[in-house]
Amino acid sequence: MRKTVSLAEAVEQVPDGASVMIGGFMGVGTPPRLIDETIRQGKKGLTIIANDTARPGVGIGRLIDARLVRKVIASHIGTNPVTQRQMLAGEIDVELVPQSTLIERIRAGGYGLGGILTSTGLGTVVEDGKRTIEVDGRLFLLEKPLMADFAFIYAKQADYLGNLAYVLTARNFNPVMAMAGNVVVAEAQSIVPVGVIPPDAVMTPAVLVKCLIARERRNG
Repeated sequence: MRKTVSLAEAVEQVPDGASVMIGGFMGVGTPPRLIDETIRQGKKGLTIIANDTARPGVGIGRLIDARLVRKVIASHIGTNPVTQRQMLAGEIDVELVPQSTLIERIRAGGYGLGGILTSTGLGTVVEDGKRTIEVDGRLFLLEKPLMADFAFIYAKQADYLGNLAYVLTARNFNPVMAMAGNVVVAEAQSIVPVGVIPPDAVMTPAVLVKCLIARERRNG
């Protein structure tokens, strides 16, 4: 199966109203070309699952600016006043999840677990409407898994099979989200021949990646 596709072709797969996991932390490790093309194609009513919504004009913040997002599931929106204004105006639904719980819920979705048990959020609004389970005298919240229709992943390197390698903080969310997206679309800073990435540096194996964004042709 052809794995390398054009940017437009990759984003055309995403219907209005889809749920999309997007890697990154405050824009670092977020796929810029995929964000730009989603805006260009005007995909609407999206549910975005991410650590944050970055800042206005940056990363996921650009999707917020374009008013393409219906719901956000994130650990915080404190750095993006546009997200805050849209939430207060009832234009966007925001579900705030403690950061450790968020990544563990995504991991649970990707690994086929029924949920996670955590004490984070007990006795706060986070607990509202959720089951509690006692284990050896300790009380835990049952947090359900998170999955998404699509995962937009940003890697440092990819090979032409779709194996991915990451560096620095881009490793925080991208590899786990690549496990939890039904369709994984990867953007890489560089695409290298098979064998250039050492096997022990591959963090997302090619079998998980549905399509890899082709390099742009540049003149001059």
